[in-house]
Amino acid sequence: MSMTDPIADLLTRIRNGLHSGQKDVTIPASKLKAEIVRILKEQGYIKDFKVLGEGISKSIKVQLKYVDGKNKVITKIKRVSKPGLRVYVGKDNIPAVLNGLGISIISTSKGILADKSARELGLGGELLCTVY
Repeated sequence: MSMTDPIADLLTRIRNGLHSGQKDVTIPASKLKAEIVRILKEQGYIKDFKVLGEGISKSIKVQLKYVDGKNKVITKIKRVSKPGLRVYVGKDNIPAVLNGLGISIISTSKGILADKSARELGLGGELLCTVY
């Protein structure tokens, strides 16, 4: 895995874990990844997560969520803004994913937020990824 884009690495590990039917995946930890995973938990896309270890060897264990034990809750998880091409959105241009059935995760001046929270606070920022 390329560590030049840690967010893409996080999303790929979740996507691969879901595709192979794993119950959980382990990801190298960072504050940004922990915030993205926290939003996924708040929005009901994953069961739970835990930050394990200390110092440089920290990791995040993400418990994936399935409906009826086999159908994935996350159908698609996609990186939007990339290191080579950043995508910024204003407060009025935050996209509605699947007509509101999915979420966008946005990096704002107030931290990492889901699209609904960013709209309520009137904040735009970098569009990190979309999930549905």
